[in-house]
Amino acid sequence: MNTLFWFRRDLRLFSNEALIQALNNGANHAIFFICEKQWQQHQAAPIQIDLLKRRITYLHQQLADHGITLHIIDAPYFADCETQLIDFCKANNVKHVIANTEYELNEVNRDKAILAKCDELSITFTLYEGDLIAPVGSVKNQSNEMYKVFTPFKRAWLKQYIEVHFSLPQWPVEHVSGGAQLSKNETNLLKGDSSSEKWPVDDKTLATVVDNFICDKLTSYDDHRDIPSIKGTSGLSPYLALGIISTKQLLINIQQRYPDILSTSKSKTFTWVNELIWREFYRHLIAQFPKLSRGDNFNEKYNAVVWRSSDDDFKAWCEGRTGYPLVDAAMRQLLQTGWMHNRLRMVVASFLTKHLLIDWRKGERFFMQHLIDGDLASNNGGWQWAASTGCDAQPYFRVFNPIRQSERFDPNGEFIRKYIPELENVPDKHIHFPHSYLASLGQSDSCYWPAIVDHKAARERALAAFKV
Repeated sequence: MNTLFWFRRDLRLFSNEALIQALNNGANHAIFFICEKQWQQHQAAPIQIDLLKRRITYLHQQLADHGITLHIIDAPYFADCETQLIDFCKANNVKHVIANTEYELNEVNRDKAILAKCDELSITFTLYEGDLIAPVGSVKNQSNEMYKVFTPFKRAWLKQYIEVHFSLPQWPVEHVSGGAQLSKNETNLLKGDSSSEKWPVDDKTLATVVDNFICDKLTSYDDHRDIPSIKGTSGLSPYLALGIISTKQLLINIQQRYPDILSTSKSKTFTWVNELIWREFYRHLIAQFPKLSRGDNFNEKYNAVVWRSSDDDFKAWCEGRTGYPLVDAAMRQLLQTGWMHNRLRMVVASFLTKHLLIDWRKGERFFMQHLIDGDLASNNGGWQWAASTGCDAQPYFRVFNPIRQSERFDPNGEFIRKYIPELENVPDKHIHFPHSYLASLGQSDSCYWPAIVDHKAARERALAAFKV
């Protein structure tokens, strides 16, 4: 074998340009490293690792059906990837390794070390940008710098692609009968905990999910995306996080139904495309500013904020015991399902960083430890946005009122009652902050937790802390 493809967070076949290029170069072998220790260091959620392993098992069979062998190799840390890859290349006479770029700092450093070693051994190491539509560095302002505000980034992004109708190269390999089976060692490496079983991993089902969303829900996404009691979002974020579905493929599918989608950015149909561009924005940021991978504030002036270190308050937030029903229901959704509605991510992040004045990094880490769609770029961007420390973040004086958020986006308490059955019999008008009502029944302590902080006092405390 002369050419080898290295799978990473690009766990797909037919919309994977780098893989297709490898196949066109004669590759009939691919590799994937199981990096358990590194994933633990990166706080990867067990449910996400389970989804990844299920997808790798599926890919192994799909590749085998096309005459391609996927080798699954144990490499506990990224440093082991270098050793294992070089050993594999030497043993199999590999002269060209092709992969897709990963943008986080540890991944970038891993690839630099591998590139240097490959150069020593006259092995070509080629990286593609398969996770992005706009390559890193291709969307810059007039000063040739990365945009630090989303809206002008979006305008430049749209200007660059508004007349482009994307297409993907044709899959070059025919289906063959039979295929290689997983070895005993590979089977052991791919053992999961079945926590992600409600999320399908086969391409046929996922194609149907994508088509149904684009055909049936895309036009109503703008109206329904903030209502947690209904399935108004796409539900595709776990697949984007692992590269099971590509952003470019999604945009191609949308353009097939709405050819002028990029020129109608003020329409409701465009709203979901706008979220894809936000995803691009955060990836450009994490590639351009390595400090984000180190947990630094993007806006350094907020380094002076003194965060509280209340373990009790943080534990109450983690367990959904803040006394604010929408916050608590959202945290229970995360703990029970491994996913949280996007509007609620903003609500609970604002509550932790503003109401409790607890460091956003703790919340960012907790999300990564539990989210099936955990992704450093988007998770960091979202948390720093909520904490007012990030790039184009909400102003520090904007503090979500969790009661008003509840009244607005869960007016009848349907979502709250689903995850807090203790409040099932509380009337709608009291469901958003039921303490007075429960007190009148003599149930304030036995039925539901007291509020751990007063909204008005917490807001004033946050404003004082951020004014420094």
